[in-house]
Order: sequence, then C-alpha cells, then structure tokens
Amino acid sequence: MSTLKPEVGTKDHVQGSSDASITIVEFGDYQCPHCGNAYPILKEIEETFGDQVKLVFRNFPLREAHEFAYAASLAAEAAALQDKFWEMHDAIYENQYRLEEGLFDELAEALGLDLDQFAADLSSEGVKEKVESDFESGIRSGVNGTPSFYVNGTKFDGGATDLYAMLKESTE
Repeated sequence: MSTLKPEVGTKDHVQGSSDASITIVEFGDYQCPHCGNAYPILKEIEETFGDQVKLVFRNFPLREAHEFAYAASLAAEAAALQDKFWEMHDAIYENQYRLEEGLFDELAEALGLDLDQFAADLSSEGVKEKVESDFESGIRSGVNGTPSFYVNGTKFDGGATDLYAMLKESTE
C-alpha cells in the first residue's frame, strides 16, 4: 500500500478546515483530461463535506504527454506567492479547454495579480523548486498517473467519483 511522502506540511496548498478529519491530497496535472473531469467532483466534495474535509494539491505535470502542464504548474505556484494559488488553480481547470502559453498572463490579470511580479516569479528558482519538489513527492509516494489521490496519507485506489462515493459512505 503506497503512503504519502512527505506528509502534508507547511509548504502544501491546503483548502478547508485545519481540524478536518479527512485529508485528501491530489497529485494533479493541469492539462490532464482526467484531472479536468475530477475538478468539479472535488468542488462538490468540498461543498458536501465542508469542515470534515481538507484538500491539498500537489503538482504532478506529465511533461512528456502534456505540453502546457509544467507551465500551468509554474503559473499556479507564481500566483501562490501573491496568495492566489487556489484562484489560479481553479481558473486553469475552468479554462483547461483553451490551455496555451498566453492564457496564464490573461488569468493573472483577471485575478488582479501584480503582472510584473507574476512574470518574474514564473521563471524564479523557488517556483521551479516547488513544482519539482511536489513531483518528487509524487514519485516517492508511488504516483503512476494523474489524478492520484491520497486519503489520510494512504493511496486511494480509484478516481474522484469513487472518492466521493467512499466519503458519502464513511460519513453517513
């Protein structure tokens, strides 16, 4: 059974209650169609389970398969430096159908980011290291595709729909 390495920590992007009993970590690729399909289901999980669930996203761009996945991860991490990680994360998934190089600046502007800072952060070592570190964590945790989910530190065998069903069962 694969376990999450390292555990969720201060460098992770976390959404939800800090005292949630269930922590879901998603290793995702912004260009992956399966991740795109999982996105609305994860939103529904957040709405349905509220404070019971805490969501964590780690970048796992499959560069060989997806031309813009790595750039999208960099864009989300650059936005994070202006406290807009989740806003950028959501905007990228909501615009996944038109993913291309110019989209990230457009989204940054729409989110009200400092565009000069965003541009500088996009190519900064710190942002690249965060994406690499997330990817490395995925390798160490046994991720073999996206999306991959870990529930309370253990790899969940199934997709977002299965995850939703399991949560419904376990909280009834």
